[in-house]
Amino acid sequence: MAEKLFSKADRESIIGAIKNAEKETSGEIQVHIENNCKGDVLDRAAEVFEKLKMHKTAQRNAVLFYLAVVDHKFAILGDAGINQVVPKDFWENIKEKMLVHFKTKAYTEGLRIGIEMSGKQLQQHFPYDHEGDINELPDEISFE
Repeated sequence: MAEKLFSKADRESIIGAIKNAEKETSGEIQVHIENNCKGDVLDRAAEVFEKLKMHKTAQRNAVLFYLAVVDHKFAILGDAGINQVVPKDFWENIKEKMLVHFKTKAYTEGLRIGIEMSGKQLQQHFPYDHEGDINELPDEISFE
């Protein structure tokens, strides 16, 4: 069901936001969407983070946007590298902006805004290395 909530245009918009955010940073952003989240949302996001091997980026600067649409749960999980440099309330501020859209089921818009906001911080703290940077993680949305 989660996959069916996102049209081809929605997916392209989210993937476009990821690619745009990653243009000026060595940071990596991924989105994972599923129907249900049993248990604590941060625990589940951490499981997905590990499953997607997001902790293996060279600078530990990956960000996961996790969304369980049926259970109305979501989390943003940043790796150790980015968590050391962003303000303590950084992820909560992004979540609040996203939640405004999620409450009206505008999931694509909420994700796009969250991705843009995190991309700006990644650009600030992890600038793009024009000579040696590689895309360490896929930009595609993962569904379960």
